[in-house]
Amino acid sequence: MATVYAFVAHSDGVLDDSAAELAAAAKKFTDAPVTAIVTGSGVDAAAAKAAELFPAVWKIDAAELAYPNAEVVRKALLNNLDAGAVVLMAHNTFGMDLAPGLAVKIGGAFVADVVDIEGADGDTLKVIRQEFGGVVSTHVTVDMSAGAVVTIRPGAVAPLEGAAGGAVEDKAAGDVSAKRKFIEVREPEAGDVDITKAEVLVSIGRGIEDQDNIELAHELAKAIGSQAEVACSRPIVDAKWMDASRQVGTSGKTVKPKVYLAMGISGSFQHMGGIKGGVIIAVNKNPNAPIFQVANVGIEADILEFIPELTEALGEL
Repeated sequence: MATVYAFVAHSDGVLDDSAAELAAAAKKFTDAPVTAIVTGSGVDAAAAKAAELFPAVWKIDAAELAYPNAEVVRKALLNNLDAGAVVLMAHNTFGMDLAPGLAVKIGGAFVADVVDIEGADGDTLKVIRQEFGGVVSTHVTVDMSAGAVVTIRPGAVAPLEGAAGGAVEDKAAGDVSAKRKFIEVREPEAGDVDITKAEVLVSIGRGIEDQDNIELAHELAKAIGSQAEVACSRPIVDAKWMDASRQVGTSGKTVKPKVYLAMGISGSFQHMGGIKGGVIIAVNKNPNAPIFQVANVGIEADILEFIPELTEALGEL
């Protein structure tokens, strides 16, 4: 099998939670040392953290990589990767931009949004994906003989624990000229609450059915206490029932509460990508909802009946 690499995301020197998940995913199909790749400008701290998870780290540090432009990063990777390389990365917004083109350039296979890895038999990698909104799991074989790029759904693989004590090696970015360039970052307007600071989130999805029913979620949050806030999935924001500042997901906020109450949320990867840890308690009347596959506690119930009963019970306590 060719060398396996993990493209590691980071921000301000802090590794994304997906880094430990990629390290664990690699161990599911190879016993060979896996090399983490950290790109950016001034990434010593991130590279050092990556060395705690991986036995080897490539640090590609260049001013052109200060902003994660997929076209630029792709060229930096291609200037360094071995022939037939197998590259793992998180299936997030940047990974979805970077991975397909990288697979084309290396002439290898591409498989996206993997939720589990069954193992490998020689140059054949066996992975599991989800179809039809998570209702069906598909078992996919990937030919890695010419290389491959695989994106792993954040949160799908339990993170690796323990220090690897790997060595960091500097690599040159090389020619990273690109047709598109970074202009600026525009921060979203601040909302009435900051859901990223809440210890408990009561998050609602399509199961709330009507805008008037959102008050049920606010009553539950009030019953829980001052540490609780109400959040939502994207369909609620698209319907203009709640402000975008309360949206959890890859196109919303990334949260890490102690408890995440997912009320009537199906559990798409776009939504789950915004949840980084904590106990997930899912309530959904659809027993096949994908969120039950990742929830710590799953309850099959209609949230319009369940939420008032839970609120009442908390009131009695």
